[in-house]
Amino acid sequence: MTLASKITLVRVAMIPAFMVTMYLSGGTPGLWMYVSLAIFIVASLTDSLDGYIARHYNQVSDFGKFLDPLADKLLVCSALICFVELDKLPAWMVIIIILSLIHISEPTRHSLI
Repeated sequence: MTLASKITLVRVAMIPAFMVTMYLSGGTPGLWMYVSLAIFIVASLTDSLDGYIARHYNQVSDFGKFLDPLADKLLVCSALICFVELDKLPAWMVIIIILSLIHISEPTRHSLI
């Protein structure tokens, strides 16, 4: 397994930590909200880092090509779902966004839209 793929797996592992801290925040500014923001930012920055490492050190792999976009979408979807749970966004809006992410990521397959 390449270093870039390991970094992507770390990003996937950060998603539950992000969701737990968002839940603990209760949707109000405070320590847990800032911790969840920091986790989200670090997870987002690892996307750039693993892409750079994969291209710069020629570590591009089929596993990485599959997992990297999946990890990105899981991170964004988890944040959106947390916002619905905390009554910060309406569910219908998040459903539309998630369906569009599915549609954009697999345009050649049978999409829902």
